[in-house]
Amino acid sequence: MIMSNTGGSAWSAASTTDADAASDGWESTRAQTALATQFLKDEKDYLEGVQPDIGRQVGTDARELFVSCDPAQAMRQQFEHLRPEFIAVHDMGTQSSRKLLASIAAASNRTVQTLTIRRQGFGTTLATLEFIELPTSEGTLLRMYTTETDADTAARHALATTLLAFSRLGVFLVGEMPNHALAAAFKPVHEDMLRGPWSNRHLLLLPLASANALVSQGVELARGTQINVRTTPKVARPADAWGFISSTWTRLREHMQPNGKPVPRFAAPAASASIASAGGHGTPSGVVPAVPRPATPAPMPLRPMPATRAAATPSENRLEQYVQQLSHLAGMVSCCIFDVASGRALNHAGASPGARELAEHGTEMLASMQASSRTMGLGHAIPEAAITLGTHHLVLRAVPKHPGLALHAVLDKSHANLTLARLQILRMDSLFDA
Repeated sequence: MIMSNTGGSAWSAASTTDADAASDGWESTRAQTALATQFLKDEKDYLEGVQPDIGRQVGTDARELFVSCDPAQAMRQQFEHLRPEFIAVHDMGTQSSRKLLASIAAASNRTVQTLTIRRQGFGTTLATLEFIELPTSEGTLLRMYTTETDADTAARHALATTLLAFSRLGVFLVGEMPNHALAAAFKPVHEDMLRGPWSNRHLLLLPLASANALVSQGVELARGTQINVRTTPKVARPADAWGFISSTWTRLREHMQPNGKPVPRFAAPAASASIASAGGHGTPSGVVPAVPRPATPAPMPLRPMPATRAAATPSENRLEQYVQQLSHLAGMVSCCIFDVASGRALNHAGASPGARELAEHGTEMLASMQASSRTMGLGHAIPEAAITLGTHHLVLRAVPKHPGLALHAVLDKSHANLTLARLQILRMDSLFDA
């Protein structure tokens, strides 16, 4: 090693010069960062430009929420403050909610995200929630949580109750359970609903097995609560569950619109097809609508007026109302009004079979029955038929005061009483008397 006094002096001189330069640099920095105190009117001005959300983003699909209280209380505070609109999916006698979220996420090219709730000051994990965010046509997101959380027993139950209580739509996936077990499982839920706080006013029960016992439990669950509880026919595929959830959400959002205008929806036909292929064949007819957020529209440039669609006639409105009322009958799976001559579907509601299938097969059956009726000299009117198959009932009949139109309806045999259903359909004929 070669040592030089000259080099040493040079190092000392350079060090002194650098120190002076650094000191001057810091002085200029201090001058630039000496900001005057600003006064803001309120918290809203302070948070302006910050997107409110639950937790802090720590990864592409992960968020963290640090709390000083128990997880359920913390989530309740977040919901009461931010008032988000979301769907909560709850398991009862099954473990299917996470699989459903994973299927929907994969079909819509999204991922299942996590929200980790940690103890403030320690970082200890108290609970982990899973959810998906479904993109909407207007750029907003609708969140769907599963209540199957990673937490201790008490925290898991409290979080499930909080999610269901503050959701806009609560969905129960119900597995195979005997009657006494169903009653025991729904009793604490009913007590939570009565005790409150419970802002949710819509529950959807999706039976993964027989729906017979679940219908009475749904009626008991709604007793004394002013909450709308609807039980669907049995669902065996993710596509069926998705169809019922999305159609229920669509009706719910339409009823919530004060101006009666349709709500923007998720435009994801490929997603629906993927869900169906993951769990079976066929696709649901409904798609989830967007969650609208109030905003001041920007001035639009002048453009030529677009072509307008002719306003619906009162007759068309009545047909649509008729089909929607039919879709709410107990056990109704799918129903369609079609033109007998052309076999073209005009109005449809429900899940699978779709409108085209119902119209085509309904036309074929009516043609066969009409041919037999003419051959035997019994007349040429559109016949009325109620057919019982292995697991379903079919109802075929003419639409009152609409010559050439017919109704084809499919009902779940385990959930619907055919005689009662026919009487209820007959009562709806009064809709066309006005």
